[in-house]
Amino acid sequence: MKPAAIIFDFDGVIADSEVRANRTLAESLTAIDLPTSYEDCLRDYCGHNRQEIERRIVARLGRPLPPDFREQHRERAVRMFAEGFAPVQGAPAFLDALGATPRAIASSSHPDYIAASLDRFGLAHHFGGHVYSADGWARGKPHPDIYLAAAKGLGIDPGTCLAIEDSPIGARAALAAGMAVVGFCGAGHILDRAAHEATLRAVGVHHVAHDFDEIVVAA
Repeated sequence: MKPAAIIFDFDGVIADSEVRANRTLAESLTAIDLPTSYEDCLRDYCGHNRQEIERRIVARLGRPLPPDFREQHRERAVRMFAEGFAPVQGAPAFLDALGATPRAIASSSHPDYIAASLDRFGLAHHFGGHVYSADGWARGKPHPDIYLAAAKGLGIDPGTCLAIEDSPIGARAALAAGMAVVGFCGAGHILDRAAHEATLRAVGVHHVAHDFDEIVVAA
């Protein structure tokens, strides 16, 4: 059945950003004497909002973050994202083919970053004002709040929406909101697609897609 709306996660679904983001975080944590690998970051922090990420870091570090941590991390991120940052392959064409189907973004990332990235990709017109960020919220993913907010903003029953998510954390959030969920395995950070598919299926996603061509939605 055709969904009444499609709600997209951003990083790893629209933006092919998770490799850069998690390498940057690994460098920033290692620099404050918390040795952390790229793989550690994907496992422990991917999908969470900034507040939850920082809470987890402080718990592991055993002390407050250095006062300049955010600024140092931001500067690393700016350098990391300066070149080669692009949308996930197939995402622009998929959006173009949606016709009048309502759509929104429900992300854990900062709204300024999402807006700048959509402008860079030439995709902002697809979403208008329907970009929802859980950054700064007390409850980010895996709680359903951000997905419920996106559905409310669209004026559509969440139970009739389709969510596209690459992370188990995000998939749990969309499922908790009562949405049908496609587990997406098409971004650059997913090297072992079979293993990632198994992880997403264990969470309970309704479908798995290895690229946008495998997501069929009647416009």
